[in-house]
Amino acid sequence: MLKQEKTESINRIKEYLGNAGSVFVTDYTGLNVEEITRLRKNLRDSSVKYLVAKNTLMCIAAKDTKFAGITDYLQGQTALALGADDPAVAAKILYDSYKAIQKPEIRAFILDDQIFSGEEITRLAELPSKEVLYSMIVAAVESPMVSLVGSIDGMFQELIGTLEALEKSKE
Repeated sequence: MLKQEKTESINRIKEYLGNAGSVFVTDYTGLNVEEITRLRKNLRDSSVKYLVAKNTLMCIAAKDTKFAGITDYLQGQTALALGADDPAVAAKILYDSYKAIQKPEIRAFILDDQIFSGEEITRLAELPSKEVLYSMIVAAVESPMVSLVGSIDGMFQELIGTLEALEKSKE
């Protein structure tokens, strides 16, 4: 690879890392063409970039970014899954692929400037999606209000019933 090509590759990797919210370091050893194509398609459909490059180039590119911690895991055949939005989406796709065919191996991932081992991906992959979490929060906030309105309504119904009974007894 020429020096200019290496510089361009490093800059492109830096750009991808700069736009990423999470990075998953995977070992894709043993994936056949069909499996890696399916994995890439699933990741791409969810706006996750799956990047295969030389480890030395990825080390140089990651050095000055918030994902500098991945350099310890860049050995052997390595690919990076770069998620921009919801990190749980990439985690679910990688975890489901691993459950189905025992590949790719997730070495580590970085979220919110914290490095996690690959074994901890289960916790992230089993989280509900953002939309489900939002609806759970709304339901938790809404539930006491609905109960309060129901209680107040019940008291007013009792008061109205009592007043109507009183009015009938006076007639």
